[in-house]
Amino acid sequence: MVRLTRREHFNAAHRLFRPEYSDEKNLEVFGKCSNPNWHGHNYTLYITVEGEVDPETGFVANLKQLSQLIRDLVINQLDHKNINIEVGFMRGKLASTENLAIGIWEELAGPVAGLGTSLYAVRVEETENNAAEYLGNKTNNQ
Repeated sequence: MVRLTRREHFNAAHRLFRPEYSDEKNLEVFGKCSNPNWHGHNYTLYITVEGEVDPETGFVANLKQLSQLIRDLVINQLDHKNINIEVGFMRGKLASTENLAIGIWEELAGPVAGLGTSLYAVRVEETENNAAEYLGNKTNNQ
């Protein structure tokens, strides 16, 4: 089993808030990230797939195909967009980095399987200090 990772970038705005909270409570819970006028990040996305190396190509997955899939299904939806308002797969979800990683997983897991490999991890780096990684429904002993 070999794991292969593709890195991509996108820029997006969001706001962490709960509409049922007052502005004061949102500020208390989410801090500056609850700014009613939004804020943005330069995100780095890591998509890791795993599988056996194809003896004919030497690949776990064709990186050109994987990159195109990520661009078509994820980056084009997120880049220079407002995550809360414009990103269909995030509609109705709190726009946290954790939920973004889960949403990206849900967009990619099936199509990645169509490339003959399995999605292993989605890692979203919001800043150089903050990141979320989602491993699907794997347990700690897998």
